Order: sequence, then C-alpha cells, then structure tokens
Amino acid sequence: MNIRIQRQCLSLVLISVLVLLWTRVESIRFDLESGHTKCISEDIKSNSMTVGKYHIVNPNDEHPLPESHKVTVRVTSSYGNSYHYSDHVTEGNFAFQATEAGDYMACFFAADHKPALSITVDFDWKSGVAAKDWTNVAKKGSVELMELELKKMFDTRRGDAGTEQIDQLQNVLVQFPIDSRLPVRGRDAAMASQVLL
Repeated sequence: MNIRIQRQCLSLVLISVLVLLWTRVESIRFDLESGHTKCISEDIKSNSMTVGKYHIVNPNDEHPLPESHKVTVRVTSSYGNSYHYSDHVTEGNFAFQATEAGDYMACFFAADHKPALSITVDFDWKSGVAAKDWTNVAKKGSVELMELELKKMFDTRRGDAGTEQIDQLQNVLVQFPIDSRLPVRGRDAAMASQVLL
C-alpha cells in the first residue's frame, strides 16, 4: 500500500514538473531598485528577428505614473554592439534582426532616488519563430532601409528597362502603400521589390 501511494505521488510530481516546463511564459515582471541595473540575457541565432516591449507598472492605478518611475534601457550584443537605447522612459519597444549569434542583453537602469524606491517593470522579449506574429512592431530604420532598397531598385531599373516598367511599379506602390509597421528589411525588401516587378 505504501509503495502504491509513493508511486502515485511521484507520478503527480513528475506530471506537475512537465506541465511547468511546457508552460509558455509570455512576459516577465521584475522589480528594479532605484540606483541599480538589472540585465536580462537571451541567446539569439544570427539572422533571427527579435522583438521586445516593456513598460513600467503603475504602483497606483488611480493616479498617473510618478515622474520618478522612469528607466533607461539598452539592448546590446555580446560583442558590445548597441541595438536599442531609450533614456528616461516609462515604456518602449524594439525590433531588429540579429546580425551575430550569441547572447544579447537588455539592461534596465533606474536613476538614484532619495528615498529609495522600487520600480516594477513588465518585459516581453521574443525571437525567432516566436517573434513572427509581431508585425506591428518595427523600427523606423526598418522602413527607411526598405525605402533605400526600393530607391536602389528604381535606379537599377532605370538603367536596365524603359520607363514603362518603372511607371507600373510606381502605380503598384501608390495603389498599395507600404505599411510603416511592417518589419521588412534588407534582402526581404529586395525580394518584395522583385515580386512587384
């Protein structure tokens, strides 16, 4: 009888551990003491899309967020390259394509306050396949990069083809304006422009 109860308990514990391991974490929430820094690291493969968003949790929902509840955020690669920087903010987001494989760090810093205070930060960071449904998050640089690729393509086409093809492409772009929220960059922008032609 004792052995049977022990096996059932062990089975229950194993099932509980497996469920906890398979549970998907959507975001993390942590406290940041004033005058301190907290960093979160993520191992990201080269050429993977990564997106993140963060905001300060209001300690009192009935009142606006206090001016003292602001942070500085920096996202860097293991080689020290900076991919995002925001100073003295209550919320923000970032999106980029990793150019190098390795650990990327998002560091949050709260300015020193007297008396000391604790700031609660809600942070969500996704990369690779998990980031694919975040099409509404893009950096202005992503759109500017696509614009540059399209301009290069226009210049190349001017030299290679008549103005008829260029006019056709311009008409398509006018009819279907590029949504500034789409994270289309580099090679993808060139591929998109080739499909339009």
